[in-house]
Amino acid sequence: MSSTSPSPLHLAVALDGTGWHPASWREPGARPRDLFTAGYWADLVREAERGLIDFVTFEDGLGPQSSHLLDPDERTDQVRGRLDAVLIAARVAPLTRHIGLVPTVVVTHTEPFHISKAIATLDYISTGRAGVRVRISARPDEAAHFGRRTLPRIDAYDSPGARDLVTDLFDEAADHVEVVRRLWDSWEDDAEIRDVATGRFVDRDKLHYIDFEGRHFSVKGPSITPRPPQGQPLVTALAHRTVPFRLVARATDLGYVTPHDAEQARAIVTEVRAEQAAAGRADEPLHLFGDLVVFLDDTPAEAAARRERLDAAAGEPYTGDARIFTGTPAQLADFLEELRSAGLSGFRLRPAVAGHDLPLITRGLVPELQRRGAFRTAYEAGTLRGLLGLARPANRYAARAA
Repeated sequence: MSSTSPSPLHLAVALDGTGWHPASWREPGARPRDLFTAGYWADLVREAERGLIDFVTFEDGLGPQSSHLLDPDERTDQVRGRLDAVLIAARVAPLTRHIGLVPTVVVTHTEPFHISKAIATLDYISTGRAGVRVRISARPDEAAHFGRRTLPRIDAYDSPGARDLVTDLFDEAADHVEVVRRLWDSWEDDAEIRDVATGRFVDRDKLHYIDFEGRHFSVKGPSITPRPPQGQPLVTALAHRTVPFRLVARATDLGYVTPHDAEQARAIVTEVRAEQAAAGRADEPLHLFGDLVVFLDDTPAEAAARRERLDAAAGEPYTGDARIFTGTPAQLADFLEELRSAGLSGFRLRPAVAGHDLPLITRGLVPELQRRGAFRTAYEAGTLRGLLGLARPANRYAARAA
């Protein structure tokens, strides 16, 4: 498209418990008693699909939620406990038809072989709508769940004492993604013959050892799951600064970033694109989505009052890594278009209260963007990669054999 007719923006929704505000579970419509049921998650994802959202992400971790970044806390007045994100996505997949499903996995303590198989299976169950959000863990208590390594306690991911550890964890994550991608390719697309007459189900010559040897992993392969319908399900990651920017640039199809204004968004996009070029991927498509926590209401005053009420219930003002937007859907549309001009291709919105803010996204923001010609009016592809304008990749081993 020409510069005067920009591509429609993309929207994702990040689902986390009853919402991103720690007091969200106390709000009317939050449904805290349903939080650990399949129906709760199915209802949220179907609402997002009604709004033609590109995909939803499901938060996950290896320890209880905490108000501290790197330690568990002792609070009992906030939601604690989760269902497994991959299993939620698998349960919801048959109940939806178009929307992408992107669970979070912690790659620091999870074997790439297991993740590759789980996400490939999700891609089959959803008929090509799977993705994965990879994240690291530097928490000693989470390492203790597995007993394979110990991690020193750090105060912050960007503290001087943590720099080497965090860099190493992100390097490990990049290797993890590389192994997963090779395992997805370890079966060629036509490896399954299924010929009853000859008794041949699989062409063994079209299954490949990946023979990955790195500092963090040594994996032979092949996978036991045939190549996923998308070939390569969507790989995503959240990044706030240079080291995770490199992970996004080196290993993913889509990165979530957290600018607070257009100027910062422009600087982040420039840095990530430079890292992408340094990784030899300058010609490959890489989406960058801005992350925002949203408090939406019919008037700015109502949104501000609700945020103040939630902060009072929590006992402290809500803060986070991402920009917190408080206002109306029309005001949010204005802000998204301003940020998009800085080079972002989409946004991942974090509803402060899922039961309240998600319907304001799907029934308020989406129609407003449609009126502006900035968002789709129907799903135009059958796979998540297709929705994002990403081609189905060729199989690396089939190309090498040819």
